[in-house]
Amino acid sequence: MSRPAAPVILELLKPITWFAPVWAFGCGVISAGRGVESWWMVAGGLLLAGPLVCGTSQAVNDWFDRHVDAINEPNRPIPSGRMPGRWGLIVATGWTVLSLLVAGLMGPFVLAAAAFGLALAWAYSAPPLRLKGNGWWGNSAVAICYEGLPWFTGAAVMSAALPDWRILAMAFVYSLGAHGIMTLNDFKSEEGDRRMNVLSLPVQLGTARAARLACAVMAVPQIVVIGMLLAWDRPYHAGAIALLLAAQGVLMVRLLSDPKKWAAWYNATGTTLYVIGMAVGAFALRKILMEGGA
Repeated sequence: MSRPAAPVILELLKPITWFAPVWAFGCGVISAGRGVESWWMVAGGLLLAGPLVCGTSQAVNDWFDRHVDAINEPNRPIPSGRMPGRWGLIVATGWTVLSLLVAGLMGPFVLAAAAFGLALAWAYSAPPLRLKGNGWWGNSAVAICYEGLPWFTGAAVMSAALPDWRILAMAFVYSLGAHGIMTLNDFKSEEGDRRMNVLSLPVQLGTARAARLACAVMAVPQIVVIGMLLAWDRPYHAGAIALLLAAQGVLMVRLLSDPKKWAAWYNATGTTLYVIGMAVGAFALRKILMEGGA
C-alpha cells in the first residue's frame, strides 16, 4: 500500500478549519486574567487546539464519511484515491495518540479536555454512535469541541487550575451559539445527506426552518452574554456585543431570503461578527478577574 504525500495528509487535516478552535483557545488565554508565564504552554495549546485535536476530528470525519463525500465532494483526499487504502484511518488514529501525548505534557486539566474532545470527535463520525447522523446531537458535539473546550483549555493553560466559573459560563454559552454555525455548515452537504440518510437539520426541518433555527440559536446566547456582562458591571463590553449582534441581525435578513444561496456568505460575515464578540467577552472577563471582581 503506497503512502500518501505530505500535502495530501495536510489536506486531510483541513488547516482552514483550525481557525475556530484556535480563536476560542485565544479567548481562553485572554479571559484568564493573567500574564503569560510560559510561552511554550501557550504555543503547545495552540498546536493542540488546531493541528492536533481539530486535525484529528477532520481525519476521523473524512474516513467515516468517505461514502458521503464521494457524492458531495468527490475531490477530497480519500474518495479521490489520493489517500489510498486505509491511510485515512491510520492518520486519524496516529493523530489521536499524538494529541493525547502533547496534552499529557500540559497538565491534567488540559489532558482531560483533550481526551473529552477527541472522544466526541470519534463519537461524532464513527459507528456505533455516529452522532452526526442526527443534527441535534452532532452539531452539539462539534460546537463543544470548536468553542467550549478550546476556551476552557486556553484558560486552564494560563492558570494551571480549574478556570473561574465565569469563564466556564461564557465558554458554555458561546458553545450553545456555535450549534447554529454548525447548522449553516450543513447546507452545503444537504443533497448527499439526504441520499445517505444523514439527518442533518436542513434534512430534518427543511432549508427555511433550519436557517431560522440557526439564526435564533446564534442570537439568543449572545443576548445571554450581554445580560451576563451587564450583571458583572461591564456595560461598554455589553454594548459592543449588542452592536455586533445588531449587525448580524441585518445580515440574517439576507441569509433567510435564500438560505442555500447565502449560507456560505453568512458564515464569512455574520459568523465573523459572532467570534469578534467572543473576543470582546474574553477581554471583559480578563478585566473583571484582574481587578478582582466578585
